Amino acid sequence: MIRISLDAMGGDYGPAVVIPGAAKALERHPDVVFVMYGLQQECEPILARYPKLKESTTFHHCDVAIMMDEKPSAALRRGRYVSSMWRSIEAVKSGEADAVVSAGNTGALMAMAKFCLRTMENIERPAIAGIWPTLKGESIVLDIGATIGADAQQLLDFALMGGAMARALFEIEKPTVGLLNVGVEEVKGQEEVKEAGRMLREANLSTISYHGFVEGDDIGRGVVDVVVTEGFTGNIALKTAEGTAKQMAELLRSAMSRTLMSKIGYLFAKGAFDRLREKMDPRKVNGGVFLGLNGIVIKSHGGTDAEGYAAAIDVGYDMVRNSLNQKIVQDLKTYHARRLPPAGPEEAA
Repeated sequence: MIRISLDAMGGDYGPAVVIPGAAKALERHPDVVFVMYGLQQECEPILARYPKLKESTTFHHCDVAIMMDEKPSAALRRGRYVSSMWRSIEAVKSGEADAVVSAGNTGALMAMAKFCLRTMENIERPAIAGIWPTLKGESIVLDIGATIGADAQQLLDFALMGGAMARALFEIEKPTVGLLNVGVEEVKGQEEVKEAGRMLREANLSTISYHGFVEGDDIGRGVVDVVVTEGFTGNIALKTAEGTAKQMAELLRSAMSRTLMSKIGYLFAKGAFDRLREKMDPRKVNGGVFLGLNGIVIKSHGGTDAEGYAAAIDVGYDMVRNSLNQKIVQDLKTYHARRLPPAGPEEAA
């Protein structure tokens, strides 16, 4: 059985989305059991509508729910040990759950997860990895907002973690990795990015295939399996892509309803538009993964619906089933072992 803890109070809609989403995920994954944390008076009436889910769920009442606009520091002070967010994370630390899913405040979730689970050995900063729809399928992009800025070593760590996630999620033996830059030429970009590129080339890692620099338009084209950048740039790229997708959908809708002929044309092309809508549906790729922590934490979009929340649970399920953290730990050990200088005569003796 795969055990997933849920912050039932997280997100814009709380248990009204979390519980139906968990029910949908259970239909797809009958081997999942849930540990749910939230306000009893709000959760139990909704949970009662889903008998199969209720049988597969252990519910724990929590008096405190973290607000979506709460500052991370304030959320940590107020919600440590007692909130639904903290206790759902703590379930992973204690071994009661294999992964946690929350649609709550991103900053608060990261602060609590770092405080509770701690970062892995040799990882200075965790990263949020997102699944990005491309012309070829899907890619992983990280960091999309965990921290601002990153040095060369941190970017290399992101590459290792993103590669491990690609192996776990896409089941690719040796995923391709690219560094996001302002050009593909080696002389372009910030010094940290150029240095990270040099380090990745020289490392010649067996678990990933370093492609080189990629530009912004390469993300959607699916040039590489993993795109690495720091959190400021990654978050802007994510929000720009989401905004562009909404803009294009609105422009297309307006164009298709402008004249009688365009409406008739839409009817003939409806199947193609439906496939495009499904491909671009953010609910199908919902679920950012916090990488670099001693536990699997999945962040769902706060404004998602039940189908989107179920998709975030699906990501958590896949990360546990395919041993994400074990892959990251092994890749980090292999890399850092190769960095150690050879032992001298006395050490060898």
